[in-house]
Formats: sequence, C-alpha cells, structure tokens
Amino acid sequence: MYRQRPTQSLMLATSAVLLLTIAACGEDQPSSPANDASSSGDLPQGSDPVELDPADFTASSDNRYFPLEPGRQWTYRETDGSGGTAKVVVTVTSETKQVANGVEARVVRDTVSEDGETTEDTFDWYAQDADGNVWYLGEETAEFEDGKVATREGSFEAGVNGGLPGVIMPADPAAGMEYRQEYYAGKAEDNGAILATGQQAETASGHYADALLSADSSAIEPNVLEYKLYAPDVGLVLTLDVSGDAGREELVSTRMVSDASAKAAGTTPLGEAYK
Repeated sequence: MYRQRPTQSLMLATSAVLLLTIAACGEDQPSSPANDASSSGDLPQGSDPVELDPADFTASSDNRYFPLEPGRQWTYRETDGSGGTAKVVVTVTSETKQVANGVEARVVRDTVSEDGETTEDTFDWYAQDADGNVWYLGEETAEFEDGKVATREGSFEAGVNGGLPGVIMPADPAAGMEYRQEYYAGKAEDNGAILATGQQAETASGHYADALLSADSSAIEPNVLEYKLYAPDVGLVLTLDVSGDAGREELVSTRMVSDASAKAAGTTPLGEAYK
C-alpha cells in the first residue's frame, strides 16, 4: 500500500515545520493532531473493530485527494538514502475484488522496478463509503530477489485472521485528524494523520497548489516517519522519509491508459514485469 511508514504523535508537530521549509510551502501552518482530536471521532483507530455495510460502499472513488478512476496511472521516481533509484507504477485497474468482509473493492496495482527488474509487486484493495471516505481493505504483495519471490510479508485481507480495514483518505480531511489505515497484528499496523491543507509541492511532473499534507506511521516501526503530499484531482504527488531513511518518491507523470491495459494490470500474475 504505497509503502507506508511510521510515526509517533510527539514527532508530528515538531517536524512538520521542517518539512514545509524544505519541500512544501503553503498558506496554512500544520497543527498537531492532538489539537483537534474530536475530528477523528468517526474514523477507525488502532485495533478497534469496525463493522462495514457492503451496501454503503462503491469500488470507485471521487475523493479529490484519492481518485480511483479505472485506467488512471501514476509513475513515480523513488530515491533512497544511498542514491539508489527505482521506478514505481501505480494503476487503477478495471478489476474489482469482493473482500472477505463483503465489500467490493477496486484493485490497484503498484509495481516497483530497478534497472528494469521487478522488485516489488502489489495488488491493493480500496473502496469508498457513502460519506466519501476511502477505505483500505488489504493487499496481496510480493517482494523479489534474483527474479524469485523472497517474501509475501505484509499481505492481509480485511475479515481474514483478524485483519481490519482502515481509512486511507478521509472524506473531508482537516488538520488534526488521526486514523487507522490498516491493521493486521504484528504484520501491518499503519496509521495516518492530517497535518495541514492549502500546501504546495514541486515535483518532476510540475507544481501543485492546495495540496494536503499527511503523516504516515506504523506501530511496528515507531522510529520511522513519512510525510505525503496529495494534490486535488491528482492524488499522491510527493513522499518524503523524514525519519528512519532519507528517501523521496515524486510523481513523474500521470495519464489514462486503455481499458485493455487497465484490465491486464489487474490480472497479470504478481511479479511479472509491468508493461
């Protein structure tokens, strides 16, 4: 799922100013989620159980910060702390999956390659509720070494073996919101927090205004912190590792692909090089 990273609430307020200085400047100063905890009341938290009514969900999303139109594709350039680079291609496929909790989810494929060789391949499952919140319902993932599957660690499905869904993007995001993104005990325990709106970001694909700034965290890796900037009607445009690594992932291009390509992206076996 877009390679989530961890955080601690104390770090959110202190490091947000640094991020805005080096990577995004905007109109609204970020605020600590602790200052507006009430806005998170209806969003899932920690390991709290949640019951979702499949009738309240759609496999499409018109959330302005997390659009899920079949055929939409984003290409990113990922750079790690040592200068290594990778290509990340994310495609909203035309396929859906009925997750174990009964919700029909959109299949989104996320493929990472280095020097033309696939190193990570993931099918993520998303759906939007009637209020406009985009939920994350699980993933089937594989990491590769020397062309062979090295691990499927992190794969989970909401409703299977205690796996719980979470919110990836609130319907009306506002500074102070905190929410669970996913929960599978000891395997996937990611959380999100909205730091600010009205921000700006500059990437290889251009300049973006009115961006949303969020922080991603994981209880499994408490010393890692990742910030993300989402542009309206585009989606994720910039990711920065601000603790635990010095990585950066920026949007290079976005486009619509054919129905055939979108379908193929949802059915090609995991690990096959993206085409």
